Amino acid sequence: MVQEYAKEQCKNYKWTDNDFNCLVQLWNKESGWNVTAGNPEKAYGIPQACPGNKMASFGNDWLTNYETQINWGLSYIKGRYGNPTEAWKHFMKKKWY
Repeated sequence: MVQEYAKEQCKNYKWTDNDFNCLVQLWNKESGWNVTAGNPEKAYGIPQACPGNKMASFGNDWLTNYETQINWGLSYIKGRYGNPTEAWKHFMKKKWY
């Protein structure tokens, strides 16, 4: 259900199936697609927003709503990397995105 939602949202960005596959790998590594995943650097949620409350700009339910987290995460990827493939490439080099 969570990944299916992400795949549908990727279509809105006109991203390819390869982009989606890279997103899956990225978020598997970052959070395992867990909405409450956290780490010592204060990153939070599926996309590991740091700090997590950045996602509040997409909804006040950011702590527990996978849709809000995914929407924020995809917007972040679009703005910083252009697409999940480029974000994944960066992650593979730097171990963060």
